[in-house]
Amino acid sequence: MRQVPIGGAYRLIDVPVSNCLNSGIKKVYILTQFNSASLNRHISRVYNVRNNVAFANGFIEVLAASQTPEEEGKKWFQGTADAVRQFLWRFEDANASEIEDILILSGDHLYRMNYLDFVQRHRQSGADLTVSCFPVDQSRASGFGLVTVDSTGRVNSFSEKPKGDNLMAMHVDTAVLGLAKEEAERKPYIASMGIYLFKKDVLLNLLRWRLPMANDFGSEIIPTAAKECLVKAFLFNEYWEDIGTIRSFFDANLALTEEGYDFTTV
Repeated sequence: MRQVPIGGAYRLIDVPVSNCLNSGIKKVYILTQFNSASLNRHISRVYNVRNNVAFANGFIEVLAASQTPEEEGKKWFQGTADAVRQFLWRFEDANASEIEDILILSGDHLYRMNYLDFVQRHRQSGADLTVSCFPVDQSRASGFGLVTVDSTGRVNSFSEKPKGDNLMAMHVDTAVLGLAKEEAERKPYIASMGIYLFKKDVLLNLLRWRLPMANDFGSEIIPTAAKECLVKAFLFNEYWEDIGTIRSFFDANLALTEEGYDFTTV
């Protein structure tokens, strides 16, 4: 999970954590970068699970980046994939043998999702990796990583924030993912939400052996996986906003105050 260094916006971590808890997912690691004291304090106060019977056999644990004088410049997380790689040992010992899938989430998005629907679709399809996707129109498309899919929903290419001819190459018939014809015509692009569900063994192989120097999921891991693995798209067509900047954070907050806004979708 990626933290958002915008004062009170640190609490955006509550969105994926709450979604996990409401989905019955009770084993959560939160990866934090340097200068994360306020985030760590918030997590320890809000998610104190020690005496909570609802967390039997569960946990919410912070995994912080660390650095020693001998390792200067080497140990801080270099990207989302590197952050997970530095803690792969958590999934390789005997205590993790029962883990089948690993869900990778972002900490700077505003949405509500039942991840169990996502997990069920992933397992039913037999996918090595499932990417949660959001349909967008052309005006917004170049701000996201985009995927193209075939008629079965299999991801066959990925492009990070394409423009011009590269953007047009990512134009697809989004009706194959279940959109109505009219909406599919308005939103002919499929944006990755930065939410990934990997088979554990596939993730370990990609990060440890296949792409040991890759630092980012979106620009490095996912494009390679789309070529070499069975990657499926999961359509999420409800409220979702990427609020990783100060401007987008405030815009999303102001939108929630608009008269007639449907708060039940958040």
